[in-house]
Amino acid sequence: MLQVVMISTGEEVLHGDIVDTNAAWLSRLFFQNGFALSRRTTVGDQLESLASEIEQCSLTADIVIVNGGLGPTTDDLTAQAAAIAAGAGLEQSEFWVEQMIEKYRTLGRDMPQANLKQAMLPEGADVLDNPVGTACGFMMKLNRAHLFFTPGVPSEFKVMVEDEILPRLKSLHPDVASLECHRLYSFGLSESGINDTLASLSLPPLFQLGYRSYLPFIEVKLFAPKDDTQAAAVLAQIQTRLGENIVGAGETLLDTIGTHFSKAPLTLTVAEQFTGGDVLNWLQDNPATQTALSQGWLLTTQVDPSLSDAEPMGASLAMAAAARQQTGSDLALVCGPLYDNSIAIALSTPNGDWAQHVRTRRQYANKPHRKMVATLMLDMLRRWQTGQTVIGQYESFERLSELFLPAEPN
Repeated sequence: MLQVVMISTGEEVLHGDIVDTNAAWLSRLFFQNGFALSRRTTVGDQLESLASEIEQCSLTADIVIVNGGLGPTTDDLTAQAAAIAAGAGLEQSEFWVEQMIEKYRTLGRDMPQANLKQAMLPEGADVLDNPVGTACGFMMKLNRAHLFFTPGVPSEFKVMVEDEILPRLKSLHPDVASLECHRLYSFGLSESGINDTLASLSLPPLFQLGYRSYLPFIEVKLFAPKDDTQAAAVLAQIQTRLGENIVGAGETLLDTIGTHFSKAPLTLTVAEQFTGGDVLNWLQDNPATQTALSQGWLLTTQVDPSLSDAEPMGASLAMAAAARQQTGSDLALVCGPLYDNSIAIALSTPNGDWAQHVRTRRQYANKPHRKMVATLMLDMLRRWQTGQTVIGQYESFERLSELFLPAEPN
């Protein structure tokens, strides 16, 4: 297995002043292309430390990506550190000097002398083009490793990786197979529960499962060789085991709902109390759900202390029916207020009205609590669109009561 290492540079990355989004992006891209990272490390703006890390990685890795430190200022030390690691000097790339001069010429400006530093590369290094900025990348062979040096600006880094580095890696390692990532989005299940459910799943060679948990979803990722015909069957097995808690296959919950609205255009009114507009805002993120939204009502979250435990669900049903009637919408989705740590939500449709009175099984802060309830509301809508049981089963919610009122015959 190839050993692939990424070195991120800079004090701002080392001390957490900025989030290293480049590393996360590269990890995903390289994994999908068969070059999974073996290790990631971060080094500050210290010349000796960076040179030592580059040398050590060149002795143990096959591929090393060094990100950052190619700018024109005094704290940009990567090229010098690479030269020290290789026991080489620096030489000016006249080719890149001409490229920088031309870049500034197109802007109607003279190139600052400080930018000449960006053309000083270790002896024998090959230039990697940067069509976006003034910092060229470069590559060199040291010990067992091919090393690639890239700018830290994300827009420049991503272009260089995709256009310059990946093609070279595929040429150097033609037997490495690219992977596709197939995504399934689940709601209402725990990560440990999903893992246990899928533990006995038999995967073909080179297939791999991964998980990403982010409230309120758990994303199940199937990595498979590109265009492998077995992937569809494996995905079907996963969906069968996880059942109706899969809220999107290859697309998110909202996009799944949007796809159904595109196929069967209907209008929707949303009325929210506890969720405070979260559903309304969420629906704006997909063109089809945005178009389907007829009206949105944002109501006070205050609760009458005299409400009994039985009344919230009836109130939500009444609100849903009234919302459909008053707006002329095909569908209405409503959420009542938080009362005794429980919430009633309802969906009104041409086929009938559904309501459920629930509480979460664990305590959440206000914002994630609202997100959980908003997702439950949208999942009721998705289930109705797909012909499933509208009120589903969720590990994350305790259902206190539920009710279905069929539509009166015409």
